[in-house]
Formats: sequence, C-alpha cells, structure tokens
Amino acid sequence: MVVVEGATLATFVTGTITMLIIGVLLNIVGLGIFCWALFALATHALPFFVGMTVGIYSYQAGAGPFGAIVVGFVMAGFTLVLGQYAFSVARSPIVRLLIRLLFAVPAARAGYDVTLTLAHYGIPQEWWRESFAMLGAIGVGCTAWARVSILTQPALRPGVAFSPAQPPIGATTKVR
Repeated sequence: MVVVEGATLATFVTGTITMLIIGVLLNIVGLGIFCWALFALATHALPFFVGMTVGIYSYQAGAGPFGAIVVGFVMAGFTLVLGQYAFSVARSPIVRLLIRLLFAVPAARAGYDVTLTLAHYGIPQEWWRESFAMLGAIGVGCTAWARVSILTQPALRPGVAFSPAQPPIGATTKVR
C-alpha cells in the first residue's frame, strides 16, 4: 500500500480476491508436489527402508548426523542398484518374481498407509477410506513392480553378444 499526498493506492496484487486465488493455486501446487514426493518415496520403499535402518544404526554407532545421512543414502542407492542388477542377471522366472515382490510388497504397504492417512482428512466413512487405501496400495505396488523391470537392462550371458538383426531362417535376400 502506497500513500501519496493523502491518497491511498490499492494495487491489484493486494486485493482480497487476488490473494485468495493465488493462495488456492499455490496450495494445489504444493499438494501436488507433496503427493508426487510421497508417491516417489512409496515406490522406492525397500531402498528407503534399508537406507533409514542403516543410517539410524550408524548414528547410534557414533557416525554423527552427517555421516549417518551419507551412509543411509549410499546404502539406499546400493540396495536399488543391487536389486536392479540382480533382476537383470537372473534368468529364472521364480527369482525374478521374488525380486519384484521384494520391491513391490513394501511399496504397496507404504502406498496403503499414505492413502489411508490422506483419506482421513476428507472422507468420513471408514469403508470409503479403506477402499481408497486399497486402490492406493494397488497403484503404488503395480508401479514399483513395473519400475523394477523397466529400469534394468538385461545382462548378457557369457558367449552372447549383441549383433545386427538376422533375417529369419529360410528367408532369401535380394542382392541388387
């Protein structure tokens, strides 16, 4: 607000309606970022859990706050990379299924808990909250299931190399 020779100038930005609109828009953006962060964290629940556990243990062992954070991040990253590598090397469908389940089950549980907590804020009936929580668990678990296989490159077996595509057996090629 600016006062010039006794006259008060009201700017458009300080109007009540404008501030309400800006507030609502910023709340939507903030809620969207918060939900995205929770979803990303839930889909990486196993590495997060391992990182937190190792970080807390190293803090209790005397590593200090900075050292515990670094150790936790390193172990979370190591868990993620190790899981992806194990999935790409494994040839047995049973082993690949177990690795996917190892990542998807904690993610589904985290998705269930986050969705149920958010549902408590706006849904009065318990069965609706549980329904939304189950949908959240299914969505986050399926996303973690897919991310395990999407982010990995298949490892080559010994004696197998990438080569250009060969024509099918029995096909003839025209030479011009």
